[in-house]
Amino acid sequence: MELLYNREKLLAQIRAQMNEKRYTHTLGVAASARELAKRFGADPDKAELAGFAHDYCKCWPMARMREYLLRYDFPEDILTGDKELWHAFVGAIVIQTELGIDDPEIIQAVRYHTTGRAGMSLLEKVVCVADYIEPGRAYPGVDNIRRLAESDLNLALAEALGGTITHLIEQKKRVHPLTLTAYNDQLNR
Repeated sequence: MELLYNREKLLAQIRAQMNEKRYTHTLGVAASARELAKRFGADPDKAELAGFAHDYCKCWPMARMREYLLRYDFPEDILTGDKELWHAFVGAIVIQTELGIDDPEIIQAVRYHTTGRAGMSLLEKVVCVADYIEPGRAYPGVDNIRRLAESDLNLALAEALGGTITHLIEQKKRVHPLTLTAYNDQLNR
């Protein structure tokens, strides 16, 4: 499938929403998503576009994101959960209205790139793992996730989600139920 969009215009719109560090990360995720898509059989163009769009709202003020969550009647567990997750859910709406991205697969990949979920599509997995392993990421365990992503996307995703769950528990933070179900789903594969 060929996606028709003006790359330069899209990147300018995305860049206007974020600081330089976030923009560099976004470019890394898009490139990593394209590579993973080629490796595992997903659509590279969709993966790259989802990578570009995944953090569109990440630098927005929390109050602005909350307005969207309330306006679009998001479930209580999103509103009362970790605010670090909000940008993905808000982004899934905003990329449609502001960027004109209407492909359901891309929208879902943006929506679940932070939490994951049970039954993730190949594109969702690609974007989620790309977010964990893009070249600018440096945290304990990232090299192991990168190594796993060379040959097994499901194992890489399970390792990444498991690391997130462990980190959140160590920080005495709540783990979103979607992340737990995504992790368990990967273990069952």
